[in-house]
Amino acid sequence: MEEILKLQQKIVPELIELLEKRYNILRTIYYNQPVGRRILANNLDLGERIVRTEINFLKSVNLIEVSTPGMTVTPEGEKIIDKLKNFIHEIKGLSDLEVLIKEKLNVKNVIIVPGDMEEDRTVMKELGRAAANYIKSIIKDDDILALTGGSTIKEVIDNMPRVNNVHNILVVPARGGMGKQVEIQANTLAANLANKVGGSYKMLHIPDNISDRALDTMLDEMDIKEIIESIKKTNVLIYGIGRADEMARRRGVTSQRIEELISMGTVGEAFGCYFNREGKVVYSTPTVGINSNDIRKINYPVAVAGGKNKAEAIVATEKGNERGVLITDESAAREIIRIIEGE
Repeated sequence: MEEILKLQQKIVPELIELLEKRYNILRTIYYNQPVGRRILANNLDLGERIVRTEINFLKSVNLIEVSTPGMTVTPEGEKIIDKLKNFIHEIKGLSDLEVLIKEKLNVKNVIIVPGDMEEDRTVMKELGRAAANYIKSIIKDDDILALTGGSTIKEVIDNMPRVNNVHNILVVPARGGMGKQVEIQANTLAANLANKVGGSYKMLHIPDNISDRALDTMLDEMDIKEIIESIKKTNVLIYGIGRADEMARRRGVTSQRIEELISMGTVGEAFGCYFNREGKVVYSTPTVGINSNDIRKINYPVAVAGGKNKAEAIVATEKGNERGVLITDESAAREIIRIIEGE
């Protein structure tokens, strides 16, 4: 199969390009349906004439339907998307890239989805879908799942299929809350995930960046003690990764502290811990929950992050995480290799 792909790329590269283009169009319609032609063209950054031609073809082979509300993918089209996913993965050389990053970062597993989520929002949905399918494959009876907040993790939960073959699952937030968007906070996502897996959940009503005095008072509460005990027994951790400067601002860290973090060489943030280029934690926000020491004991720490601008942060937070699973996109993956090989 691999040899045939290489021959096709050499002899008829335009065939591969056309296949990839039509796959991207189908996938974009699927994630935005019903969608109009103009919006589709804008999302794909293609001319309307090109899109019109491809739409006519996809319609003629019964892969999409066109109606007044917009275009939708047919059941046959959905099957084609699923079947093409692995093919596109191979022709882009992503399997080899997964192995290379796994070895370079010394992590347990790497999963890469094609594309760049900074340029194509459907790639984030693919990222969420890939992570959701992986998580579904590893959870078992009596597991405790912990997760952080954020838009990427929300995408994972939104794409999580219903799970009926596991029992007694508990879902908890990995750390305290952050920001004002309730729909992407860890407490909300924990409740949503529990509903998907038929489990129960607990909430942690402690904000990030709380003062030490207030934190000590809250830690005396029995309910808080119980949930912290559950968090420390986590089997599967699902978390996002951010750039240190961006996450510090979102967490309400003072400008002076942000300048200090930058001067200390911090480039990445995950679960409230700030990592430097060598992968060392140089600062943690004062809250309770998962920390850098806990992650080494968790069976499945699953990091979900994409985009070229997060590559340095991903390298910093995942380097040497031997149990770690990284789920990322193609643009971040290729930048990760460039960074590692440049060190």
